[in-house]
Amino acid sequence: MPATGNPLPARRDARRNRERLLECARRAFAEQGAQAALDGIAREAGLVVGTLYRHFPARLDLLCAVLEPKLRHVIEEIEAALGLEDPWHAFRSLLEVLCTAQAGDRAFADFLARRFPGDDRTETAHSEICALAQRVLGRAQAAGVVRPDVTGADLFLLLWASSTVAEATRHAAPSLWRRHVHLALDGFRAPDRLDLGEPAWDAERLCHAIATGPSWQP
Repeated sequence: MPATGNPLPARRDARRNRERLLECARRAFAEQGAQAALDGIAREAGLVVGTLYRHFPARLDLLCAVLEPKLRHVIEEIEAALGLEDPWHAFRSLLEVLCTAQAGDRAFADFLARRFPGDDRTETAHSEICALAQRVLGRAQAAGVVRPDVTGADLFLLLWASSTVAEATRHAAPSLWRRHVHLALDGFRAPDRLDLGEPAWDAERLCHAIATGPSWQP
């Protein structure tokens, strides 16, 4: 009878390789964004790029595996903000959760800004975050604590601006983005508001404006 061998060591090796790839990809995507070089990730993990593709056949598969735990945590935190009694505190918590999540994590900022083509996985998470954010915003506006002319696109613009500040100052002053966000929060308040002077953009126009970075490499 031919020897069958023990498949357990091979499975353990595969799990270990996957975990090592995810760990290295998490660092690379956070530092370099969604376009981080896949061969560099494999090399950092001590593996050949073919092993990476056996575990993650496309860049988006690896990116989703890296982002999924953080997305789940962010959604849970926004849901917790919705449960806060004070609508203003809930609104402030929403913005701080999202801006904190993207600070120092270029891939998460790329996800929020839709800088790469997604699929059902990314669209479902993005839609859920947007729907929760709209509920927080609507509740704050209904309570009269956030100006009524603020739109979801305005929040999107703040995230975009905050990610730019965080990226530019990540080494010299990694928390400076918080000052910018707190200044913006005062601008969202309903009392004594100034006329904005410019109409709000819709989400489609804004996404098109943001998605003008380097071409996506699958």
